[in-house]
Amino acid sequence: MSIDRRAALLEALADHVLAHGLASASLRPLAKAAGTSDRMLLYYFTDKSDLIAAILETIAVRLTAMLAGATGAPQPFAALRATLLESLSSEAVWPYMRIWLEVAAGAARGDPLLTEVGARIGRGFLAWGKAQLLSASPAIRSREAAQLLVFIEGALFLKSLGLEDITASALTGAAKPAQ
Repeated sequence: MSIDRRAALLEALADHVLAHGLASASLRPLAKAAGTSDRMLLYYFTDKSDLIAAILETIAVRLTAMLAGATGAPQPFAALRATLLESLSSEAVWPYMRIWLEVAAGAARGDPLLTEVGARIGRGFLAWGKAQLLSASPAIRSREAAQLLVFIEGALFLKSLGLEDITASALTGAAKPAQ
């Protein structure tokens, strides 16, 4: 099995899922998006679950690289929270956030694959956030990383509902008028 071909397929498949969502992630549409057959996809991936997990991991790696470019050196909690909130709310990153919301919704419905992959990706983002924090001690860094993840996830959920004013109120203490 060619690792380069598998990686190229994953990049094309990640692009497709980012553009069309997880609902479009059945074998035939994925194969068409990658310019191959569904049988060839199963040559490179054990089964559909393996394929979806690999696509989601590819998307998470891309997102982490984008965020790393936005954050730079480790920062104090409030500064990192503001930087991440701005980055994650941008139009360029929103397709990644929509996929993350789809993963969370599927996990909430009890989908074991999305629960497993979502937990793995979530813990990966927690570890990434911990490495980005400038904190007084490892214990404080761990707590702040957890707080950061909880805050960002809540802000993401509120944005998806059109309630960014609530996030703004939490940050500034004064609510922006709802639009």
